[in-house]
Amino acid sequence: MGKRYFCDYCDRSFQDNLHNRKKHLNGVQHLRAKRVWYDLFRDAAAILQEEQTKKPCRKFLQTGQCDFGSNCRFSHMTEQDLEKLSAQVQGEQRLKELQQEGADVPPGTIEDWLEKRAKRLSAAQSNIALPEKPAPFQYPPGWPPVQDLPPSLQAPPPGGWPIPPNLQWG
Repeated sequence: MGKRYFCDYCDRSFQDNLHNRKKHLNGVQHLRAKRVWYDLFRDAAAILQEEQTKKPCRKFLQTGQCDFGSNCRFSHMTEQDLEKLSAQVQGEQRLKELQQEGADVPPGTIEDWLEKRAKRLSAAQSNIALPEKPAPFQYPPGWPPVQDLPPSLQAPPPGGWPIPPNLQWG
């Protein structure tokens, strides 16, 4: 059968040879899927700037859906979404300014995590259990709205995922 190439962006595989790989990597479907993937990790300021220059999508405003989805050249953000994004960008800018001025780093940063980790490791070595509250789940800044994420990337609902009746004990 031969080797197969799996494209993570497109979630498909095909026979791996120079012609097939070149054809796939230059294809419109692959380029769009790759752009969508990298758009998930864009800076909030870049997203805000791009969305402010776009006109609103009439179809999305009327029906709440657009046939073009993430490939639409019009904005699918409401005024409230743009205001929230603008507030997030301003908050990030203030945080950067505070860090540059040498102010204390606010809680929830990497330093806090490292400190908690060091305590956990030392407690585990001395067999002392530390009570720890689980942190509420939050998506990283710049992620798309939850309803746009595939189910595999969505956070579980409070109390966990429901168990289908055919899988319950009883």
